[in-house]
Amino acid sequence: MDGLRKTALVAGGLYLLTFISSIPALWFISPVLHHSDYIVSSGSDTRVVFGCLLDLINAITAIGTAVALFPVVKRQNEGIALGFVTARLFEAAVVVIGVVSLLAIVTLRHDLAGSAGTDHSSLVAIGRALVAVRNWTFTLGPSLIPGFSGLLLGSLLYRSRLVPRFIPVMGLIGGPLLIASVMATLFNHNHQITVLAAIATAPIFLWELSLGLWLFVKGFKPCPITAGWRT
Repeated sequence: MDGLRKTALVAGGLYLLTFISSIPALWFISPVLHHSDYIVSSGSDTRVVFGCLLDLINAITAIGTAVALFPVVKRQNEGIALGFVTARLFEAAVVVIGVVSLLAIVTLRHDLAGSAGTDHSSLVAIGRALVAVRNWTFTLGPSLIPGFSGLLLGSLLYRSRLVPRFIPVMGLIGGPLLIASVMATLFNHNHQITVLAAIATAPIFLWELSLGLWLFVKGFKPCPITAGWRT
């Protein structure tokens, strides 16, 4: 296996790992997101902590995809390739902020909720504030940034022909749709679980999934920027 095939295998595997980690994470952290009195309720925090761990894995793999692809796509346009890496770094950083806010709820729940004299109404207010922080990190990170990543990486892959063109086309179409959906949420306070959000998310979801599968199974297509690649 040459170096280029290994690069594609790693990048594709990391893309697939983002799906494996991020989708179950939403289920694991759902108790703290959907129960306003979670911080003063009883029960185990293991489920939420495990969901936070999955989100951390998602953040790390997001960076990994950009780092793995950069040596290849920079041959097409180094500036745009750096923009893609920066976007993934920003997305990962915002995800980590959301994870920290949820872990703070777990800490307060464990250390203060059962203490005598604790003001439960104040704790509930703090818990809701921390959940609001996490929800906004989800909006500005995993919801918004993939739109920009789709445009940046999609343009590089479309012009270089490293993968079949129908794959980056989904990113180029889905990117603006996703950005428009998040902007509507920001300025019109629309809930993200809407028809517009679903329509905007679908192309990006398919773009990243198909890219990960193609790179993992097939690798890069021969093209001018891979000519003479050293193994």
